[in-house]
Amino acid sequence: QVQLVESGGDLVQPGGSLRLSCAASRRTFNILSMGWFRQAPGKEREFVAAITFNSTRLWYSDSVKGRFTISRDNAKNTVYLQMNNLQPEDTAVYYCNTPTNVLPWGQGTQVTVSS
Repeated sequence: QVQLVESGGDLVQPGGSLRLSCAASRRTFNILSMGWFRQAPGKEREFVAAITFNSTRLWYSDSVKGRFTISRDNAKNTVYLQMNNLQPEDTAVYYCNTPTNVLPWGQGTQVTVSS
Protein backbone atom coordinates (compact mmCIF):
# COMPACT_ATOMS: atom_id res chain seq x y z
CA GLN A 1 0.00 0.00 0.00
CA VAL A 2 1.38 3.41 -0.96
CA GLN A 3 1.60 5.92 1.86
CA LEU A 4 1.55 9.65 1.12
CA VAL A 5 3.25 12.36 3.17
CA GLU A 6 2.54 16.00 2.34
CA SER A 7 4.78 18.84 3.47
CA GLY A 8 5.67 22.45 2.76
CA GLY A 9 2.63 24.25 4.12
CA ASP A 10 3.09 27.48 6.02
CA LEU A 11 1.64 30.86 6.88
CA VAL A 12 2.22 33.35 4.05
CA GLN A 13 1.03 36.82 3.17
CA PRO A 14 -1.24 37.44 0.18
CA GLY A 15 0.82 37.47 -2.98
CA GLY A 16 3.36 35.08 -1.53
CA SER A 17 4.52 31.69 -2.78
CA LEU A 18 4.92 28.18 -1.42
CA ARG A 19 5.99 24.83 -2.83
CA LEU A 20 4.26 21.77 -1.48
CA SER A 21 5.69 18.28 -1.70
CA CYS A 22 4.02 14.90 -1.58
CA ALA A 23 6.31 11.93 -1.02
CA ALA A 24 5.11 8.40 -1.75
CA SER A 25 6.44 5.37 0.05
CA ARG A 26 6.62 3.03 -2.93
CA ARG A 27 7.79 3.17 -6.51
CA THR A 28 4.31 2.06 -7.58
CA PHE A 29 3.66 5.79 -7.43
CA ASN A 30 5.59 6.16 -10.67
CA ILE A 31 2.84 4.57 -12.76
CA LEU A 32 0.04 6.59 -11.22
CA SER A 33 -1.46 9.87 -12.23
CA MET A 34 -1.44 12.09 -9.16
CA GLY A 35 -3.34 15.11 -8.00
CA TRP A 36 -3.53 17.76 -5.35
CA PHE A 37 -6.70 18.48 -3.42
CA ARG A 38 -7.57 20.94 -0.68
CA GLN A 39 -10.11 21.30 2.06
CA ALA A 40 -10.95 24.64 3.60
CA PRO A 41 -12.67 24.91 7.01
CA GLY A 42 -16.33 24.05 6.71
CA LYS A 43 -16.03 23.03 3.06
CA GLU A 44 -15.72 19.79 1.16
CA ARG A 45 -12.42 18.63 -0.24
CA GLU A 46 -11.92 19.96 -3.77
CA PHE A 47 -9.70 19.20 -6.73
CA VAL A 48 -6.77 21.54 -7.36
CA ALA A 49 -4.46 20.01 -9.97
CA ALA A 50 -3.42 16.68 -11.52
CA ILE A 51 -0.57 15.25 -13.57
CA THR A 52 -0.19 12.04 -15.56
CA PHE A 53 2.46 9.48 -14.57
CA ASN A 54 4.81 10.72 -17.32
CA SER A 55 4.01 14.44 -16.89
CA THR A 56 2.60 14.74 -20.39
CA ARG A 57 -0.76 16.11 -19.30
CA LEU A 58 -1.68 18.55 -16.57
CA TRP A 59 -5.05 19.72 -15.26
CA TYR A 60 -5.97 22.64 -13.01
CA SER A 61 -9.10 23.93 -11.38
CA ASP A 62 -10.21 27.29 -12.69
CA SER A 63 -9.52 28.89 -9.32
CA VAL A 64 -5.77 28.14 -9.45
CA LYS A 65 -5.05 28.12 -13.19
CA GLY A 66 -2.20 30.48 -13.99
CA ARG A 67 -1.02 30.65 -10.38
CA PHE A 68 -0.27 27.04 -9.42
CA THR A 69 1.98 24.53 -11.20
CA ILE A 70 1.99 20.79 -10.59
CA SER A 71 5.07 18.72 -11.34
CA ARG A 72 6.64 15.42 -10.31
CA ASP A 73 9.99 13.71 -9.94
CA ASN A 74 9.49 9.97 -10.32
CA ALA A 75 13.09 9.28 -9.30
CA LYS A 76 12.18 10.75 -5.91
CA ASN A 77 8.63 9.37 -5.77
CA THR A 78 7.48 12.95 -5.22
CA VAL A 79 4.86 15.27 -6.67
CA TYR A 80 5.04 19.03 -6.16
CA LEU A 81 2.67 21.97 -6.20
CA GLN A 82 4.24 25.37 -6.79
CA MET A 83 1.78 28.00 -5.60
CA ASN A 84 2.31 31.63 -6.59
CA ASN A 85 0.28 34.76 -5.91
CA LEU A 86 -1.45 33.07 -3.00
CA GLN A 87 -4.73 34.57 -1.85
CA PRO A 88 -6.71 34.20 1.39
CA GLU A 89 -9.17 31.91 -0.40
CA ASP A 90 -6.31 29.44 -0.94
CA THR A 91 -6.21 28.80 2.80
CA ALA A 92 -6.83 25.10 3.31
CA VAL A 93 -5.29 21.79 4.18
CA TYR A 94 -3.68 20.42 1.02
CA TYR A 95 -3.58 16.71 0.21
CA CYS A 96 -2.27 14.57 -2.61
CA ASN A 97 -3.84 11.42 -4.01
CA THR A 98 -4.65 9.84 -7.34
CA PRO A 99 -7.36 11.68 -9.31
CA THR A 100 -9.85 8.98 -8.26
CA ASN A 101 -8.66 9.02 -4.64
CA VAL A 102 -7.79 5.32 -4.46
CA LEU A 103 -4.92 5.69 -2.01
CA PRO A 104 -5.21 6.24 1.75
CA TRP A 105 -5.20 9.96 2.51
CA GLY A 106 -2.15 11.43 4.19
CA GLN A 107 -2.28 13.94 7.01
CA GLY A 108 -2.18 16.89 4.63
CA THR A 109 -0.25 20.13 5.01
CA GLN A 110 -1.77 23.41 6.21
CA VAL A 111 -1.54 26.48 4.01
CA THR A 112 -2.68 29.73 5.56
CA VAL A 113 -2.73 32.94 3.56
CA SER A 114 -3.22 35.98 5.73
CA SER A 115 -1.80 39.42 6.32
